[in-house]
Amino acid sequence: MTIDEIIEFMEGLDGVLTVRPAPGDGSPEISWGDVFFFHAPDAVVPRATQPFATIVTKNYPGDERSRLDRPDAFRVNIAAGKEAFETWTGHAPGEPVPDDDPGVIDTVCAHPVYGSAAWLAVVNPGPRTEAVVRRLLLEAHDLARTRRERSKRRERRET
Repeated sequence: MTIDEIIEFMEGLDGVLTVRPAPGDGSPEISWGDVFFFHAPDAVVPRATQPFATIVTKNYPGDERSRLDRPDAFRVNIAAGKEAFETWTGHAPGEPVPDDDPGVIDTVCAHPVYGSAAWLAVVNPGPRTEAVVRRLLLEAHDLARTRRERSKRRERRET
């Protein structure tokens, strides 16, 4: 899968807002070139909500284990939820995953920084993980949509 194929897939889902930070838009320079996906049917980045998936194209400080400094390397990060996280890692979020190397290409693993929040990651998804990545992205989208709907219902009750 290429970055463009992932973006095209994501933008085909209901209510997905794709954010691509770039020079001049006020975003931090480190985020330029990366991609963030939100469930935002109104096309407005939700305030107090994290993206449900991202694509990163470089190492971030403290997040070098995926070795994204290799040519053409990128990582898809997915807020998979506890159940999917446990299915793919065999561990609960926050538990250490023995022998987990987040730099292995085309392999589902615990996110090297956000695994404790039930995020999964895949560096350069390919033939082994393409179908899995699509399924995990669909599930993460569904979780994000459900969270947004609950939040909207709560807001209506409070007003």
